[in-house]
Amino acid sequence: MIGYGKMGKMIEGIALERGHEVTCRIDHNNQEDFSGETFKGSDVAIEFTTPATGYANVEKCLKAGVPVVSGTTGWVKEPSSLMEGKSRLEEMRERCDSGEGSLMWASNYSVGVNVFKAVNRQLARIMDKLGDYTPYMTETHHIHKLDHPSGTAITLADDIVAETGRLSGWSEAPESGKLIINHIREAEVPGIHTIKWDSPVDDITITHSAKSRGGFALGAVMAAEWLVGKKGYHDIDEMMEEIIN
Repeated sequence: MIGYGKMGKMIEGIALERGHEVTCRIDHNNQEDFSGETFKGSDVAIEFTTPATGYANVEKCLKAGVPVVSGTTGWVKEPSSLMEGKSRLEEMRERCDSGEGSLMWASNYSVGVNVFKAVNRQLARIMDKLGDYTPYMTETHHIHKLDHPSGTAITLADDIVAETGRLSGWSEAPESGKLIINHIREAEVPGIHTIKWDSPVDDITITHSAKSRGGFALGAVMAAEWLVGKKGYHDIDEMMEEIIN
């Protein structure tokens, strides 16, 4: 486990329930364990930390030869320091696919959210033919979440943009031709994502509301189980394809 806060402890509990051994727990106060033989001998690492540390943690896993499931958002769009013109996630994808290691990154590991993503893509394809409808998104999370919009919101927004011909991107402020994403930070809300297609006569709304962080934690453990023995870069859609089919 990399990151031993609330989410890390929840992931650990589910991993133990499913019969796995947690070989080591790395947090901000024991970074030297990345160099230890125990970590290097692990089958897979699960990384849930902060936007400021996610990239470095994934890189340490690659150097140690440990496949890693990362759920940390906020770092993937930042420019790569190694590959000019590419994002950090694109850099990691290319490094893994060239043989440096194994990585799965997802903005959200909840099985329910990934079903919601599929519904969102299909709805966007339909609505692209109906020009009177304009999409908006609102994401709500707990007050401890540092980045905004959430990684899940960005993934959902990118899918809407990809499926429609009238949007050039997304923005947190009103901007012509872009999908507006509003963010709310409130109490201990695990995560709510709402997408509304609004028209002068009616609106169509889809929402995913997490009841706890348990769904994210279970999905991360399932992803770790799936990643063991695989090489290169993978995304959660590959895992979901196997589950659904």
